[in-house]
Amino acid sequence: MMPLRNYLAKQRQMCYNDGMQYCLSDPHGCYDLFCRLLEKIRFDGGDTLYVLGDFIDKGPDSVRLARLLFSMPNVTCIAGNHEYDFLKYYDGLMRQTQDYDGVLQKLRAYFRDGALLDWETVDQMESLPYFVQGAQWIGVHAGLPVRADNLIVPPEDAAPEQLVYDRRFKDADLLPACGKCILYGHTPVRYLTGKDAILFYPRKGVAPGSRRIGDYHKIHLDMMTSLSGVMGCVCLDTCECFYVSVKKS
Repeated sequence: MMPLRNYLAKQRQMCYNDGMQYCLSDPHGCYDLFCRLLEKIRFDGGDTLYVLGDFIDKGPDSVRLARLLFSMPNVTCIAGNHEYDFLKYYDGLMRQTQDYDGVLQKLRAYFRDGALLDWETVDQMESLPYFVQGAQWIGVHAGLPVRADNLIVPPEDAAPEQLVYDRRFKDADLLPACGKCILYGHTPVRYLTGKDAILFYPRKGVAPGSRRIGDYHKIHLDMMTSLSGVMGCVCLDTCECFYVSVKKS
């Protein structure tokens, strides 16, 4: 594996705009698997990665992974329910004291690798958006509210709590009439299929295995990585999936 300092240096030297786009969700502090996944897809400075929340908690390296993600200029992260809960805890501490050094110590105790936590990382988590979108897709953590007419509530009109907590969107019968594909995580796919594999919901009449992101209603990304030992991502340009695991690549 390429040393991390060399890997990041290579990224910063490459600032192309014609690379591939990838998306994953719920890496939950699994730093080593994340680095292996980057190697698997040969991720470089011309590519873009979207992380749909829950990159902290459960796994051993929450802060280490967060700091790596925040240091990569071509990675965009949004908040999941675990980041949202951490920020609620942080806000509660700040409301009760002016001892900011004491607050940081309590925040460090929140994580298994909390000694790595600094104020810059806290500030970066506090500034996380709750959704991200492209021309043909929307990325959220848990899903989007769906109206009675089966249209989605635009993400900018949804409450943060809906975007990070709501589990209704995982249901197989919820196929919103939306021109964009919705990418999301939050609930492990294995609870629905018994498998640790990204789940696609194609639109009516679409041939199986379509490589066009717009041919899908939604794509479910949570691999339950911290327990399954499997991490996966999807290429938004080709709909190809890539996986690494603690057992094998």
